[in-house]
Amino acid sequence: MTAADAPLTVEWMVRQYGFDSAEVEDWVQHLHFNWPLSVKAVDGQGRVVGLLNMSDYRIEEETPLIATERPDLLASMNARRYTAVFSFIVSPDYRGTRLNYDMLSTILPELKAGYDFVFIPVLHRLKTHQYWQRWGATEFYRDADCVYYQLPLHQAAATSE
Repeated sequence: MTAADAPLTVEWMVRQYGFDSAEVEDWVQHLHFNWPLSVKAVDGQGRVVGLLNMSDYRIEEETPLIATERPDLLASMNARRYTAVFSFIVSPDYRGTRLNYDMLSTILPELKAGYDFVFIPVLHRLKTHQYWQRWGATEFYRDADCVYYQLPLHQAAATSE
């Protein structure tokens, strides 16, 4: 994906999560998208059927409260290399297929080569908590909005905090 896919990301996030489009546009502009690691899946007719948007924003940009509640944890997380899953949306007719697995698997070699872990914020109301746990993600923090997971990319990268 490239920055030219930003409007598509906004459209999908507004439709999927019900966010305000101006707010999502602001996030897309300011949250340091990692476009080369982001994945756009298309079907045989060229229709977009999935988006996995990666971002290099910092944990404290997602949850500023961690800086005051758990500065030690934040410091230990920020001492390592990570990228974040900004959004992961699969079209309804492709849910329950291998598409989400295939999309993430596509970038795993690059993730493992360049990062220690993937930072994954998941809104409490979403159903993807178990999905990430099946991949090996573990919770490291939670606030009123989200549960924050880390997906270790190397066994030594996992934290026990």
